[in-house]
Amino acid sequence: GDLVPLVNLKGEFIDGLGSLSGKPVKDAYNKVVDIKRKSVDVEIAIALKEENKAFKVEKYEHSYPHCWRTDKPILYYPLDSWFIKVSAFKNSMVMLNKSINWKPESTGSGRFGNWLENANDWNLSRSRFWGIPIPIWRSEDGKEVLCIGSVEELKKEIAFSLKNGHMDKNPLEDFELNNFTKENYTFFDLHKSFVDKIVLCSKDGKPLYRESDLIDVWFDSGSMPFAQWHYPFENKEMIDDNKSFPADFIAEGVDQTRGWFYTLHAIATMTKGSVAYKNVVSNGLVLDKAGQKMSKRLGNAADPFKTLKKYGADATRWYMISNAQPWDNLKFDLAGIEEVTRKFFGTLFNTYSFFALYANLDSFKYEEKNLSLETKEIDLWVLSRLNSLTKSVEESYNDYEPTKAARQIQAFVVDELSNWYVRLCRKRFWKGDLNEDKKAAYETLFICLKKVSVLMSPIAPFYSDLLYGDLSPKEESVHLANFPLFDQKLINKDLEYKMDLAQKVSSLILSLRKKTRIKVRQPLLRVLIPSADKAFESAISEVKSIILLEVNIRSIEFISQNDSLLKKKAKANFKVLGPKHGKEMKAIASVVGSWTSEDVSFFEKEGRKEIQLDSGAITLRSDDVEIVTADVPGWEIASSGNITVALDVSINQELKEEGFARDFVNKIQNLRKEKNLEVSDFVKIKVLCAQEDQNAIKNNLNYICSETLTDSLDFVSKLEGNEIVEESEGFKYLIEKVK
Repeated sequence: GDLVPLVNLKGEFIDGLGSLSGKPVKDAYNKVVDIKRKSVDVEIAIALKEENKAFKVEKYEHSYPHCWRTDKPILYYPLDSWFIKVSAFKNSMVMLNKSINWKPESTGSGRFGNWLENANDWNLSRSRFWGIPIPIWRSEDGKEVLCIGSVEELKKEIAFSLKNGHMDKNPLEDFELNNFTKENYTFFDLHKSFVDKIVLCSKDGKPLYRESDLIDVWFDSGSMPFAQWHYPFENKEMIDDNKSFPADFIAEGVDQTRGWFYTLHAIATMTKGSVAYKNVVSNGLVLDKAGQKMSKRLGNAADPFKTLKKYGADATRWYMISNAQPWDNLKFDLAGIEEVTRKFFGTLFNTYSFFALYANLDSFKYEEKNLSLETKEIDLWVLSRLNSLTKSVEESYNDYEPTKAARQIQAFVVDELSNWYVRLCRKRFWKGDLNEDKKAAYETLFICLKKVSVLMSPIAPFYSDLLYGDLSPKEESVHLANFPLFDQKLINKDLEYKMDLAQKVSSLILSLRKKTRIKVRQPLLRVLIPSADKAFESAISEVKSIILLEVNIRSIEFISQNDSLLKKKAKANFKVLGPKHGKEMKAIASVVGSWTSEDVSFFEKEGRKEIQLDSGAITLRSDDVEIVTADVPGWEIASSGNITVALDVSINQELKEEGFARDFVNKIQNLRKEKNLEVSDFVKIKVLCAQEDQNAIKNNLNYICSETLTDSLDFVSKLEGNEIVEESEGFKYLIEKVK
C-alpha cells in the first residue's frame, strides 16, 4: 500500500500509535506549556529501555533548522507534488549552455554545467497562501484533469461549469478578449482566495476542483522574459522575432546558478528551444578588507550610504570595478576609494583644469574643420595611444571585462596623458601667443579628454558627464553620445614602441636619481645605454630629445653590450626557485653563479635558459634569475628586461650652477602662486646673495627670466620690505609684480 507519514500536518503523531497518538513530535508545538512534562523523545527512550529494546540512549547537541519567523523547529513531510519533467530536456539544456558567454567561464562549465548534468525533475508545488496558484483542476477521484492557460480559457470553462450547475455565476463575465487595459485585468484577482472558489466541469459533467498548492516562485522569475511583454497575448514579435529575446546580458550572485540562472535557462529551453540570455556575469561577494564576510554583528559592514555621501558614486564604482573582476570577491577598503579619488579622478581633474586655464587665456575653441597642421611627434604618439586605448576598451566592454577597461583607462590618464604628454608639453601651453604649435597641443589634449570622458562613462557616469559637458557645453550629455570609434590610420605601433622605450629609459634614470638623492632639477652630464642592435639605437635616437628633457641629462651615448663598465652577474632568485625546486636550489645557484657575460647576455635577450643538473635539464625563466650589475665609482647602473642604463653621477661646476638656477626658478614659481599672480603677469626680482650664487644666476640669467616671466633681475646689497624671502642667511630675494 501507500506509505503514510506517522506525523500529521499539525505536527502530531497520527492515530493508531498507542500512547504517542495526538502528541506533538516537538515540545514547541504543545498548546499548553508544562515544564514538568517529558518530551516525546524522552518518552520513546524510556519505553525502549523498559522493553529492553534500546542499545544506548544519550543526549547530544546538533544543528536543526528553525522557522525564521516563529523560531520553532521545522518539520519536513513527504507530500504529493506536481513536477515539470526537466529530465526530458536535460541534453538540450546542456548543449545550449555551451553557447552562453559565462563570466567567469568556470561557473558556466563547472558549477552551472554540473548542475545541469545532474538536473532532477522540477518540483513546482508549494504550500503557501500568496503566490501564483497552480492552474490545474482535478476531479475528486483524480482521473479528470484540466490545465488552464489563460483568463480567456478560464472564463469559457466557468461558463461551461455554469451550464452544468457547478457554479452560480461567472466572476469573469465582464472580461473582454483582446482588451489589455488595466481596468480589464484588475476587477478580478487570480490569487488563491479567488480561484479556489471556482469549480470547473469535466466533459462528462464531473466537478473539478483546483489543486491547493501554489507554483514555486522561481517559476515566476524564470518566466520574466515572457511575462514582461505579456507574451503570448501581446507583443508576440518581441519574443518570436527575437527583438527582446534572448537577453543580451544578465547579472546576479553566483548562488543563482541553482536559482534564477537555472529557471530562466530551463523555461527557455523547454518552451522555445533557446537560451534565455547570451551573456551572464555571476557576481562575487563584497567582503571586508581582511576578506571576511561583512556583518552588522561583527561590526565590519561598510555603510553604503555614508560611503556614497563621503566619496561619491563614481569613485566608489571605479574602485570596485577596477580593483577586482565583478565575479571575484572584493576585499572592500575605504582607503582604496581614497586612492582612486586621488590618483585617477584627481589626476583627470587636474589635467582638465590645466587645459581649461590656458585654453581660456588664449580663447581657444576646438574646431574640427580647422585643425592645426603643425602636429608634433608627441601629439601623434598620444593620439595613437588614444586610438589603441579606444580599440582595447571597446573589446573589453564587448567581452564583459569592465575591470580590464577601467585599468586601461586609468593607466592612460595617469601614466601617458598626465605624467608624460602634459608634462613634456607644458611649455607649449603657456609659452607665447596662440600659434599653430600651441593650437595643435590644445587640440590634441581636447580630443584625449573628450574621448576619455566617453570611454569612462559606463563606469563613472556622473563625473564623465560633467567633464564632457565642460568640454562641449552645446552637446546634451555624454550618455547620448556615440561610443568613440578607433581610427586604425592613427595607430602607429612603431611610434608607440619608440615612446615606450623613452618611458622605460626615463624611468630607469629617474630611479637612479632617487637612489642617489640627486634631484631632477640638477642636470647631469650623460647616460650610457648598451646597444642591442642598430634598430634599437635608431629607436632611442628618435626619442632622444624627449628622454633628455624628461630626466635633465645633457647627452645619451651608446656602448657595447660587453663594455667593461657593465659587469653583470646572475644570481638565483631563491624566493621563486625555492618552492619549485627545493633541494636542488644549491646546485641551481652554483650553475647560475658561474654564468659568463655571454650567458647573462643570452638570458637577458631570450628571457629563458636551459641548464644541466645531475638530475637532468631544467629551464630557467626571467623570474627565476636576478641580473645585477657591479658598482663602478662615479656611475650608477640599473636594468629592466633588455634595457640597461649607466648614469654618470659626477657634477662639475657648470652643472652645479645650472642646478642652482633651476632650483631658484622653482622657488620663484611657487612664490608667484602664493602671491596669486596670473600666469601672464611679469615680475621684477631683487636678490641679495654671495658671489658664488651671483655667478650661478648670471650664467643662467636668460633661462631664469624666460621661465619666470621676469622683466628685470638686480643684485642688491640691501633688501627692504615685508615680503622678503630668506632661503638662508646669505641668500635673500624679493619679487614684485610689474605694474
